[in-house]
Amino acid sequence: MSLERINPAELSPPTGFSHAVTATGSRLVLLAGQTALDATGAVVGDGLPEQFERALANLLAALAAAGGTPADLARVTVYAVDVAAYRDHAPELGRIWRRLAGRDYPAMAVVGAVRLWDEKALVELDGIAVLD
Repeated sequence: MSLERINPAELSPPTGFSHAVTATGSRLVLLAGQTALDATGAVVGDGLPEQFERALANLLAALAAAGGTPADLARVTVYAVDVAAYRDHAPELGRIWRRLAGRDYPAMAVVGAVRLWDEKALVELDGIAVLD
């Protein structure tokens, strides 16, 4: 499997994402949206950083169960009920990402959502990975 992260000089420098990712491999993994649910189905964490950490951990657990690692992520979409709060917490969220997923960023987008399936959820992440 090979992922190539492409960040053209004519685009603004990416911070916490890659502008494009090309992928070669033999197995595509589509990861369902993950919120900060614990094993009992309850949303844990009162604030955005805590919920982001749990949602990312859940996404990575699903990826690991499919045989992948964070380096295999080609695309992640973040759905946030408060995009301004997401931007305010961006440095902390970046530190959480690097601790759990490393420094290789997939192509990413943050999308504002009126609300998520779980009413207490502040953030949800889904993704696409490419494995050998």
